[in-house]
Amino acid sequence: MDVREHDGGRGAVASPPNEQVVLLDPAGRAIGAQDKRTVHGADTPLHLGFSCYIFDDRGRLLVTRRALHKRTFGGVWTNSVCGHPAPGEPLRAAVMRRVRRELGLAIGLPRLVLADFSYYASMNSVAENELCPVLVAHALGSTLSPDPDEVADMEWAPWSRFATQVADGERTVSPWCRAQVDALGALGDSPERWPDAPPALLPAAVRW
Repeated sequence: MDVREHDGGRGAVASPPNEQVVLLDPAGRAIGAQDKRTVHGADTPLHLGFSCYIFDDRGRLLVTRRALHKRTFGGVWTNSVCGHPAPGEPLRAAVMRRVRRELGLAIGLPRLVLADFSYYASMNSVAENELCPVLVAHALGSTLSPDPDEVADMEWAPWSRFATQVADGERTVSPWCRAQVDALGALGDSPERWPDAPPALLPAAVRW
């Protein structure tokens, strides 16, 4: 089922009050926490994030378009979901929490494929600055109920076509997604055969 056929009428789901993100030193060690609502600005501190790529039974990738009003890269197409582990929260638990809240989707246990990915990107004087492990997950079922505060649109795209379009510049995506697609492509053409990354390569602040 194409995601555009789903019933997305659950309404907005507000972010939890005082949601915290983990601040990092250059070596990836936790040095504190900051309210998610205030962490992004012109001089965003280095902090802990994650990206997840969700595939269905047909090997298609769930691609999402960020809500238009988001402070960073609003309206831009990107990978399935991004987020931030809370202080002390295990990485895979954070991914599953975020997928459920943002997409209303159940997934299997995420697999770590890029442990040491990091990026910096800026748009309209608001920056993203993250150590951002990348995981893949399998969608359990096809029911999606996206949060309109986070997601403006979605589609399922065959991975090979999506990766080729991103590489050739035919498809515009977020800066982190573009860099991640390059790195994932180096792992092989088949997402289900991408090797697990060693958790020992994760930033020191990550709970695995």
